[in-house]
Amino acid sequence: MRSSLLLALAPLALAAQDTRTVTEPVIPPDCVTLTANNTIPLDESAPDTRRIQQALDSCVPGKAVELRASGPRNAFLSGPLDLRRGVTLLIPAGVTLYASRNPRDYDLQSGVCGTITEKGHGCRAVVNGDNVEGAAVMGDGTIDGRGGEKILGQDITWWELAGQARKGGNQNNPRLMILNRCNNFTLYRIALKNSQNFHVSYSRGNGFTAWGVKIWSPKNARNTDGIDPGNSTNVTIAHCFIHTGDDQVAIKAGGSAGKNAAPTTNMTIAHNHFYTGHGMSIGSETDGGASAIRVTDLSIDGADNGIRIKSNSSRGGLVRDIVYDDICIRDTKNPIFMDTNYSYFGTDRDKLPMFTGITLRNVRIEGPGKVTLDGYDATHRLGMLFDNVVFDDPAAIKTTRKDADIETVRANAPKNSCEGKFVDFPNK
Repeated sequence: MRSSLLLALAPLALAAQDTRTVTEPVIPPDCVTLTANNTIPLDESAPDTRRIQQALDSCVPGKAVELRASGPRNAFLSGPLDLRRGVTLLIPAGVTLYASRNPRDYDLQSGVCGTITEKGHGCRAVVNGDNVEGAAVMGDGTIDGRGGEKILGQDITWWELAGQARKGGNQNNPRLMILNRCNNFTLYRIALKNSQNFHVSYSRGNGFTAWGVKIWSPKNARNTDGIDPGNSTNVTIAHCFIHTGDDQVAIKAGGSAGKNAAPTTNMTIAHNHFYTGHGMSIGSETDGGASAIRVTDLSIDGADNGIRIKSNSSRGGLVRDIVYDDICIRDTKNPIFMDTNYSYFGTDRDKLPMFTGITLRNVRIEGPGKVTLDGYDATHRLGMLFDNVVFDDPAAIKTTRKDADIETVRANAPKNSCEGKFVDFPNK
């Protein structure tokens, strides 16, 4: 049975900026197998948090805690879990780990999770990793954040709470995963869905791989980013399918992570498919600096934004040496969006954004849309190279441009082939 879960190792076939040699992950052997006691409809009074946590705590590095179905019982219910060094949480096909709807399970401060406050960030995540090296979440099963279901004790869903926060303040919603200083972390083949907030937040680490991951939340689910790596190096996101209500990928480089915050660098995003969402983004925090990022073989289908770099004068910095190659975009409102005046946070205006050394190569855009090419000012100019960037219907493209140096080459080259690039989201 286990052999059917293992696939042959395959090196990532591109000129990677991730300095590691990244190959397809391998699922480790079990140290503990837990069988499901729950099914749909869920018994909310019988969480599995304690026994899953005990299994993670007792497992040895290099092995997995497997959540296994037992006949018709194929559901686990859990509040926050803490990953351990070198240990894999394994969720095989047909098994779902459901997030608790009880906001008290996630409180960082008593009574805060599930409310709107000025700062937000009042909840623990469903899956947490803090300074644990070599941990992983794997398998063909699912983790469901249940963001569209009502918070226990309230007549409102997590996503509705986020919608209310548009009027002021920030929602205190759990994220599905928060991974802090987790070097050499792996997500493999897992399906992540319906997060109450961001699906995956990875920060201040060296070595992160997401391979064959499926992420799904509806278009109107606010702040449900797919994968957000920040202040990190050596990141690979490959062969993933991402449909969200916010950024599919948002590469962050915020100086707020600490006075000596690490820059964001050496990232490879390859062979992915994006659907509804806010795009392949860098920012909005860029004051720590972002560089050496390669995005290749990407389809973006029906999104609000396609290729986007966003920041502003309260959190801007240098973004350079960014290459997008073999990109197919269709039916996207803003297929190219270089935004130096993204939504403001705070009152400071002393961190000015500068995007330069940005290359778009073999990019094809189908359908209408708006292209925004905005530098911040005459000193902090946008610098971009368009190398075989083709609009199938140029008359349907509206372009705005200011403080921008744009070089165009191979304008009459053959169009990048998008045959077979746009595929359905698998097994929603």
